[in-house]
Formats: sequence, C-alpha cells, structure tokens
Amino acid sequence: MKSHTILFLGIMLLTFAGCRQEQLNSFEGRALGTIYHITYMGAHDPQMPARVDSVLQEINATFSVFDTNSQLSRINRGEELEPNADLIHIIRKAHLVSALTNGAFDCTCQPLIELWGFGREQTTTSPTPETIDSVRKFVNYRLVVIESDLLTKRDERVQLNFNAIAKGYAVDKVAELLKHLGYKDFIVEIGGEVVAAGLKNGKPWKVGIQVPTETADGPVESNHQFELTDKAVATSGNYRNYRERDGVRYTHILNPATGRPEETNLLSVTVIAPDCTTADAFATAFMVLGRTNTAKFIHLHPELEAWLIYDENGQYKTEHIEPKQIMD
Repeated sequence: MKSHTILFLGIMLLTFAGCRQEQLNSFEGRALGTIYHITYMGAHDPQMPARVDSVLQEINATFSVFDTNSQLSRINRGEELEPNADLIHIIRKAHLVSALTNGAFDCTCQPLIELWGFGREQTTTSPTPETIDSVRKFVNYRLVVIESDLLTKRDERVQLNFNAIAKGYAVDKVAELLKHLGYKDFIVEIGGEVVAAGLKNGKPWKVGIQVPTETADGPVESNHQFELTDKAVATSGNYRNYRERDGVRYTHILNPATGRPEETNLLSVTVIAPDCTTADAFATAFMVLGRTNTAKFIHLHPELEAWLIYDENGQYKTEHIEPKQIMD
C-alpha cells in the first residue's frame, strides 16, 4: 500500500572548514528495502550507523512480509506466538486510524495486495470480481483483536500487512534513539518518511515534495519546499508503484471497501503530523478518502495538515490543507 521514495530532503552533505559551535554529521544506509539518510548536530558518534542499523533490523524482524521468519510472517502463517511491544503498538495504532477513517486504512489488506501483484508474487493478470469478493470477506481490521497483549484473529484467513505504517514507525524509533543519546537537533529520513527535531545551524530543517512522474523511474524533482521543526512528514502516492495490464494502469493504493486499486485524480498526499507513524498511516488513508473527505477530516483533527497533488485536465495542481485556513 505504500509507494517507494516520494519525498526527499533538501539537505546537502557539507564539508565544514574552520570552527563551528556544533558539528554536522551525516550518513546513509540501506534498510527496509530502501535508503535512509540521517543528519545530526553535535559530537560525532562513530557507532551511530551501527546503532541505527540495529534498530532497523529489529523493525524488519517484526514487520517484514518478505522475511519468512519475521513475527508478522509467522502470525500470517497461523503460528501462535506472543507479539512483541512494537507489533502490539502498531496494531493498536493501525486500528485507531482505521476507526477514524471508516476503514480507509486497513492492516488486513495483505490478501488484496497479493491478489493485485503488489506483494511477494508478481502477477500478470487482473483478478476477477468473484475472486476479489471472496477475498474481501476476510479483509477487515475488526477481525484482529488485541486483548491482554495477545493477538487473536477471528478468521484464520486474515493476513496482516503494515507496509503503510511500519516505515513511519521506524523513523520514530530512530528519532527516539537519537534523543536517548542526547541529540536534540537532527533529521531522520527513511524512504521519504521524515522526522525533524530542533534546528540545523539555528534554522529549521527543510524538506521537499516531489513532483509526480509519468513513469515509476522518473527523475526526483521538488516543486515545493517547506520548513520542518519537531514534526514528522510522510507521503503516499500512486505514480511510483503500479502495474500496467492491457493498457490500464493499476496503482498499489487499494481501497479496502472495493478490493480494487483506488481510482482518483489524487497523485500524492503529504501529511505533516506530530509523529511519523501517524503521518505515514494517514497519508495512505487520505489517498483513499480523496480531496474533499481529507479536508473535512483535517478540519476535525487540527494536529494534522496535508499537501495534495492532483491531476486537473492534465495539469498538476497543489493544494495545502491547513486547519487554520479551513476553519476561517
């Protein structure tokens, strides 16, 4: 349910000469099937890359649908096990977002993801309406229950997928690590999901929203940058991850209510929220809800704001949904 990297940092790796009050440290790596970038102000920690990789490896060991030994894969196979704290937290968070969006976000969409060829197996044909309907019977977040820190599936066919929220959670976990180590000025980006804390040389960090591309491997270019301090950003879009069959483009943004790729003129939704887990989940939900319902939702939840990019008669349009503007 989640696209590849579609939001990138306006950060350049700089080599500093002379004396500065704080040192700028930057490094990158690969994890969770994507690239991450981390920049922090303060004393250089040579162990930081290893510390970050350890956190991300733990996230992967919990949430990966591609690692057959992950907790998620074992639960999907029907094994009885006690979920760790990360998995319990994310299931509860996913359920909250699902309830608030009337099921537009649903962590039980794994069977639909596989059905449409966006999972472990690539498919060359579209599923029939009958097949979609048969799968939709056990795609419902209410079929998964957490009681006394134990997970119960009310239908053994239920399959979970947290790709639309786990990456944001990984960003939050790395940010927690940096704070625990005493750093207050940093920016963490994993596959386009971002947490910015404090300042960079006394000024807010900057992030950019990518211009939608015609093809999945189109150039990464920004059409808008904004400042970010002590908040998180996540983007969901339908122009990087799609399948084309018989001249029709099917995007990976699946509507749990229909069991089909969502048909919308929305190209991407960028959400700004207090934490990246929240931003990540709502970015996907808003792609399903559409422009009007997203504006109504943010009106009722002023802790959020969003940037929408949509197609209008072949032209890209950008709309900034801000609570203050909506309530005027």
